[in-house]
Amino acid sequence: MTPRDPPPYGALPYVFILLILNAGLSASRRPEPYYGRVIGRLTQYAHGIRGTVYAVDESTVFVRGFAYDGTGPDAYFWVGDTPQPSPEGTLVPYPEDYASRDPPVLSAHTNSDILLRLPAGKRLRDIKWISVWCRRFTVNFGDVFIPPGLDPPRPRVLPEFKRLAHGLRSGNISVLDAKTFYIPNLHYDGAGPDAYFWVGNGSEPSPFGTKVPNEMGSLNPLRGYQGEDIEIVLPGKLTAYDVDWLAVWCVEYRHNFGHVYIPKDLDVPPALGQTKITTSSTTSQTPFSAANNCKEILDKRLQIRWEIQGDHVQITLAARLRKEQYMAFGVSGAEGRPAMLGADVVVAFWDSRFNQPRVADYTISHLAQCDGERGVCPDTRLGGSNDAVVVSGHQKSGVTTITYRRPLAATESVKDKEILTTRSQSVIAAFGPLNSRYEANAHSFMDTTRNDVQLDFGAQSDNSCIGLAELEEGGPAPWAARVLAGVSTLTARIGPAGGRRGYTPVTGHPSWGIAWYINDLLIPEIYVERGKTYTFLVEGGDDRTNPAKFHPFYISDSSEGGFGQKKEEEQRKQRVFAGVAYDNEGYPYPTAVGRYCEWTHKTVDQSATSDTFEQYMQTLQLECNEGEPAVLNWTVAHETPDLLYYQCYTHNNLGWKIHVVDPGTLVPLPDKSAIINSAKQLTSFASLVILTLTLTLHR
Repeated sequence: MTPRDPPPYGALPYVFILLILNAGLSASRRPEPYYGRVIGRLTQYAHGIRGTVYAVDESTVFVRGFAYDGTGPDAYFWVGDTPQPSPEGTLVPYPEDYASRDPPVLSAHTNSDILLRLPAGKRLRDIKWISVWCRRFTVNFGDVFIPPGLDPPRPRVLPEFKRLAHGLRSGNISVLDAKTFYIPNLHYDGAGPDAYFWVGNGSEPSPFGTKVPNEMGSLNPLRGYQGEDIEIVLPGKLTAYDVDWLAVWCVEYRHNFGHVYIPKDLDVPPALGQTKITTSSTTSQTPFSAANNCKEILDKRLQIRWEIQGDHVQITLAARLRKEQYMAFGVSGAEGRPAMLGADVVVAFWDSRFNQPRVADYTISHLAQCDGERGVCPDTRLGGSNDAVVVSGHQKSGVTTITYRRPLAATESVKDKEILTTRSQSVIAAFGPLNSRYEANAHSFMDTTRNDVQLDFGAQSDNSCIGLAELEEGGPAPWAARVLAGVSTLTARIGPAGGRRGYTPVTGHPSWGIAWYINDLLIPEIYVERGKTYTFLVEGGDDRTNPAKFHPFYISDSSEGGFGQKKEEEQRKQRVFAGVAYDNEGYPYPTAVGRYCEWTHKTVDQSATSDTFEQYMQTLQLECNEGEPAVLNWTVAHETPDLLYYQCYTHNNLGWKIHVVDPGTLVPLPDKSAIINSAKQLTSFASLVILTLTLTLHR
């Protein structure tokens, strides 16, 4: 943004802007509810058949308000291509995920909404009718005919993400249905500190958007991606018809890393739960729930997160497990106290044989090891079903994290207990060893709940956890600071901020994922001498239309920087010493504007696993646009203050300190244990050519 450019959205009042944007979000381009293209109403011949049939997509239909008395002895949904319904049709199973060997006979319905997926690869163009058909007596209870030329909604393929920052790129993005986006071959370095999938309205991505959970349903800041295929779902009632763009956006620093536009002529399937795809991230990454519900039990050794999802609950367990050890959690066998007998628990563990997470639904009928008839047994060993389904799992820094889903209802009255959403209920948990069958073995008294623990599964923001970062015993140690002195020509490029080892631990300031690299060192402290001239070759970007890659260099007394984004009264609080000039009308503009060069990640951010900055540099590669660097010559005046900062004109918190000293001043060593001994400390500043120190600064 140039000095004369108006602030975003011009001079419109803030409230008016919000009203416009909210109006855009609420005025969906397609009326709701939307069930797809209307096929027609079921014609009733017997047994009270009723319902309206819609084409969801080319292989899925939705029956709205279906009714059937359930008294037919062998009735099923039935499709075919004969002129009239006949025995030559094909059975359409409902429900689709039946557990028995044969599809179940259609049961009674009074006003049900039913989703039917055509079997054996059939499409709507391959059939002429849908019927409720009794196979035993070859009777048609009701039917609807497919209109000739029916054109059902279809997924829409969009371009790839626009590549603006942090290595973001992807394949062509698809809108699978009104709420689901499929993003193939996603790359992102994960270095943005507060980045999310983000949707909204307007001609460009803006701060007035909405966070979209990642592929695991989490609203944690985005991790790095290395060519993964993922699927994300819009939150709440929001649909693709309501938004103009999908972006990867840094909320804290209001930066767009890349986006794709949503066309206004969408005609995609409604989101009725029919979209089921397996992506490369489905079972591999950290899955903490989008909800803020979290509780720690067992002396804070077990962390539990939960979220209600329709008629299921999604639960995440995290703990430090030894090899061949399990963690168990579930509903207590008695209300008001921790009772194992009669409890309904899920046992979760990491299966080292196959290097993947496992969960199993257990019934505790006796306080003994399972003998196949009673004891602490998986439901499946007692003839029941395993109602717990793994969603994802991972192991990191000694912490095993496993997410699973289970029904709220007790699907088996003897073996299961209901999860309540209207009040708290007693829960239990335990750690223990696995036996040779990889089933739960006896645990010690200290590794189980000994007092009543109440959990409200219906809560919205019940969070008393310290967070996974603390559970993982803190972050990695920061890299030692760097000092650059005695050199008169310096390059200034952009590079990653180094995560929890780099910019923030050195400066104490937040970072939005990038920082200045001076002579290819991450934010070194620079020493300059009064009366001397220094040349900065600046490669921070010259494309004013892409704020993520436009970083003019300037020198100021501000530890924050960002002169160009400040209001006039804030600008007056800064003293600028180089890199800023004023036009004839008194507006400031940056002068150190050169081509863009950035140290980028070869894969994803490896700062956490790089013990030294030198190791970290081996994971980076330099990428430069065509053009020339800007040349900034700065002669240090004799009245210059002792402490200045090199900064970015358009953004806060990219640079660090410049120490200004008199001619002949000794180079200070902030740490007595520095690698230069006291004799070498007598060396004059003027005699140094270049000194790069590994030291620890004490502030």
